[in-house]
Amino acid sequence: MLADCEAQLSERTLEALIALVRQYTGIAMNERKSVLLQGRLGPRLRALAIPSYEQYMALVRAGGAEVQVFIDMVTTNDTLFFRTPAVWDYIERDFLPHWDAARCLRIWSAAAATGEEAYSLAMLCEQFLQRHPGFRYQIVGTDISATALEAARAGQYEGRSVERFQASHPQLLARYCRRSGTRITVNPELKQHVQFGSHNLLRKLDAAPFDLVMLRNVLIYFDETNQRQVLEQVQRQMAPGARLVLGEQESITRLGTALQYQQAHIYHRDAA
Repeated sequence: MLADCEAQLSERTLEALIALVRQYTGIAMNERKSVLLQGRLGPRLRALAIPSYEQYMALVRAGGAEVQVFIDMVTTNDTLFFRTPAVWDYIERDFLPHWDAARCLRIWSAAAATGEEAYSLAMLCEQFLQRHPGFRYQIVGTDISATALEAARAGQYEGRSVERFQASHPQLLARYCRRSGTRITVNPELKQHVQFGSHNLLRKLDAAPFDLVMLRNVLIYFDETNQRQVLEQVQRQMAPGARLVLGEQESITRLGTALQYQQAHIYHRDAA
C-alpha cells in the first residue's frame, strides 16, 4: 500500500519525520526532502505492512532494531576513491612528506560511508611506507550507518566507484586491489591498518587523538547548532598540530572555531 502511505504524508507528518531524522542523526532536512523520504521509507512501510507513517514513527520511537534500519534509510552514503584531487595532492605531496616517519600516524575518516576514503588514505600511506620502512599508521573509519560499515569492512566495490578509480589511479588499483570481473576487493595489507566502527558525530568518540581528520561533505547536512557540536567533538579528537580536511562546499571560518585556515579544504589545530 505504498500509494496509501504517500497520500498520508501530510505537512504535519512530514514535519514529524524531519524531527525524527534530526533526533537520531542530527541531519537537518526541510520540506523539499518529502520525495526523498517517501522514496526511502515507503518500501519499508510496505514490507512491514504498516499502513501509515505515524505508526512507523511510533515503531522507531519504541527503540529496538528498527532505529538502525531507520538511520540507514535516511542517511546518504555517497563517496568515491580519491574524491576531490586537490585533497589527495595535499596529503600525498605536502602532509605525508613532512610527517616524522618515526611517529605512528593516526587518521580518522569521519563519516566514512562505504570505506573508499579510508582505503584511499591507506594506499597513500603504503606508498609512503615503501620510502620509509619504519613508518607506522592507523586509520579509523566511522559512520552512523550499519549498512555502510558492513560494505566498508567487506572492501568490495563495483560500478561507478571502480570506474572512477580505474580512470584516476590505475596503478594504485592494480597494486592494492584484486579484480574479479567488474568487482574489486581491497587487499588484506590495507585492511590490517583500517578499522571501522559505528559513531554518531554529535557524540564523543572513544579513541586516542588523531593527526589527520577527514570530515568531508558532512557539515552541509547539519544546521549551524549541530555543525558547532560536531566540530567541538572533532577538535577534542585532534592532536596538537593535527589537520582537518573538509569538503568542497564547506567552510568553518564563520563558526569561530579554534582551528586555523591553512588552504582550501584544510584547517589545522595549533601545535601548542
